Amino acid sequence: MEDTLSLAEAMEDLVSAEDFLEYFEVPYEPSVVQVNRLHILQRFHDYLAKQAPNLPPEESQQRGIYRLWLERAYKDFTVSDSLTEKVFAVFQHVAKPDGGMSSFVSIDKVFRE
Repeated sequence: MEDTLSLAEAMEDLVSAEDFLEYFEVPYEPSVVQVNRLHILQRFHDYLAKQAPNLPPEESQQRGIYRLWLERAYKDFTVSDSLTEKVFAVFQHVAKPDGGMSSFVSIDKVFRE
């Protein structure tokens, strides 16, 4: 990626987990990413969504924060796995009123941001 792009412009060009990790210069094992790429990107998105109101206005500081959260998202899956981390709603089990558990996800939750 070119350094002349703004952070927002660069982010638009990133497609895969590997693209993000390389752009933010986060060292990674391809075998970990191959199995967990969507989980890593979703966790990164979730971390950033929580931090968005607190981000500093300076882009250089934002880049550093993005890098830290991406590195943390990646590391979550080096010490754990997708079933344990339950990033996606389909892995989150909820108790049913009549007993038992359900992992049903309504269509409105599937397409939420």
